[in-house]
Amino acid sequence: MTLERQIRKMIRRRGDAYRPRTRHLDDKGQAIYTNRLFLESSPYLIQHAHNPVDWYPWGDEAFAAAGRMDRPVLLSVGYATCHWCHVMEEESFEDEEIAGYINANYIAVKVDREERPDVDAIYMSAVQAITGRGGWPMTVWLTPDREPFYGGTYFPARDGDRGSPVGFLTLLEKIRSSYDDKRELVDRSAGELSRAVRRMLAPAAGGRLPMAEVLERAVSSGKTRFDPVHGGIAGAPKFPSSLPIRLLLRHHRRTGDTQSLNMAALTLEKMAAGGMNDQVGGGFHRYSTDERWQVPHFEKMLYDNALLVPAYIEGWQATGNERFRQVAINTLDYVAREMTSPEGGFYSATDADSLTPSGHREEGWFFTWTAEELDGVLGSDDARIAAAVYGVAAGGNFEGRSVLFLPRVLDHLAADLGLSPVGLASAVERINAALYAHRLQRPAPLRDEKILAAWNGLMISAFARSGFALDDSDYLDRAGRAAEFILDRMVANGRLKRSFKDGLARGNGFLDDHAFVAAGLLDLFEATAELYWLTRAVELDRVLAEDFEDTENGGFFMTADDHEVLIVREKPALDGALPSGNAVALMNLLRLNALTLDPSYLKRAEQGFVAFSTVMAANPSAFGEMLLALDDFLHPPRQVIIVTPAGADARRFADGLRPVFLPGSPAMIVTESKAAQLSRRFPLFKEKRAAGGQTTAYVCQNGACQLPVSTGDALMQQLRAS
Repeated sequence: MTLERQIRKMIRRRGDAYRPRTRHLDDKGQAIYTNRLFLESSPYLIQHAHNPVDWYPWGDEAFAAAGRMDRPVLLSVGYATCHWCHVMEEESFEDEEIAGYINANYIAVKVDREERPDVDAIYMSAVQAITGRGGWPMTVWLTPDREPFYGGTYFPARDGDRGSPVGFLTLLEKIRSSYDDKRELVDRSAGELSRAVRRMLAPAAGGRLPMAEVLERAVSSGKTRFDPVHGGIAGAPKFPSSLPIRLLLRHHRRTGDTQSLNMAALTLEKMAAGGMNDQVGGGFHRYSTDERWQVPHFEKMLYDNALLVPAYIEGWQATGNERFRQVAINTLDYVAREMTSPEGGFYSATDADSLTPSGHREEGWFFTWTAEELDGVLGSDDARIAAAVYGVAAGGNFEGRSVLFLPRVLDHLAADLGLSPVGLASAVERINAALYAHRLQRPAPLRDEKILAAWNGLMISAFARSGFALDDSDYLDRAGRAAEFILDRMVANGRLKRSFKDGLARGNGFLDDHAFVAAGLLDLFEATAELYWLTRAVELDRVLAEDFEDTENGGFFMTADDHEVLIVREKPALDGALPSGNAVALMNLLRLNALTLDPSYLKRAEQGFVAFSTVMAANPSAFGEMLLALDDFLHPPRQVIIVTPAGADARRFADGLRPVFLPGSPAMIVTESKAAQLSRRFPLFKEKRAAGGQTTAYVCQNGACQLPVSTGDALMQQLRAS
């Protein structure tokens, strides 16, 4: 079928409701330009489907065309909710002169980094090697053999734009001239850069197991870079993943170091009070542009919220601060309300930009307010309270408008407003409801409705852990529905697919897809004691063992052994905005060993730690999630199994455990019959009975269990003593 016929068929399939995202429209509102990206399902690729640029998706067709026509490849990588990706599209890719030059001189390839993290990682490493930094949009020039020879991030369209002496069009011309006239230099640069990327993405071989010294150095590094006023790492911008909050909480519990606890607590407090936390609707934006967590970059990513929920739950358990518990609830409720598909899977993100009343896209407009808007929505009395609570003043704090944040503790503010703390809390609840209802009338930011297996795995974990900790069956149900969706709709031939959109699962699953979903299933098993979840987690680990694991050197590759051959097969180790797939896979192995008592899991985990020992020792603070796994390896957590006789209620045990910080220690509640069922496959559950017909708790570690106890006080005494 010709490209034209495929596009016509897709036009019919998308129907009359489809609206092309371009300024190039005919008098009937139809797109003047349509390229191959129109056939894709990725929201990001479809955003560019009507640029005058003749885009290709990543694939053999594009590189074959580049080789046949002897052209360099212009690779552009971004994602659907990326503000500066939109800016570069509007300035350059929608510009007919620039597009015409690209079409005549390059093969242009567009990649959604969220669907192809393998491609993104390789060429981001190249950009970092060239420029010393990275980000999106990412712009890379490649040979037809897929080797990078130049790159950067966002480029202004023309010389002088945004203060840049060299614009994108001039750069395109210069690079094409070099490709034609200095081919030997280009090929040499491509070869050297490709070798550098291979070195960057293949960690140095390890020699021995990493030890506790690595954990101590990571904590010490966090202390030296800590911002004692605003929390997090000193300076701006501030990312929630930059400080290992959960490691600090564990360090405090193990050592009694109050500084670690205070660092974690202050950071959680300041993030929750800042504008990065959506004070009205719940959920966190991607990062803060300033050092006070006040003005965010307004994207909301599923993974940020999934990772922050356990941090706030553990913060609540470690400190008793009820504010942390409420932040976790607000975040989960936001995801349930705004980021959940009808089938139960979780959507990926919402955009930083939204439409203003004049029809222009502006960053953050949906989430910001003026004093006049507050008065119009709330009336003068509540507007006065809202302005004081949320720091709204004339001139605002973001482009003439105000990002809502909490400049003062509400209990301290109440007296100044002539209210009791209870009265102010009631007023804030009323104000938030009115502002949220009004905000729903504004044009909402674009929502990226693709469902990514890995990110869903993280959110399944967040709901499952919170379901137990907060005694909320709805959260457990949501975790289960999402897990069922992934396992029913996104598995082919035993392996996960990467992405689901428009009724179809697409793309090979990567290491993080299998590892993160397996972790979510383990969390569901620990929260519900349903054998199905543990069985499926074991199956996903088997896929990793057979298709992803480096059996010779330890650890896991990002891609399966039959994946498309790229210029390097990455073995990811460092955390970025997301934990590394290896970190979560190693943690899963430790958890499976603890649950099954199968020593092969522990042996594979040890091989993985050895594989990354050299790079962990060199820069321990870059390994947040893997340090949690190492902590569990060096200090094995306990398993708490509470066995109830038929018809009994384990609440008196469970309620005492829910607010207790027991990192890595699953607390499972099973009926006596369920324990017998589990024991047939998993030795940990053997001989676990309700002694004397009473609810009985067992505290186990490394396969050995303490004496069973039948009171909550005795259970807590065992946990404190061990």
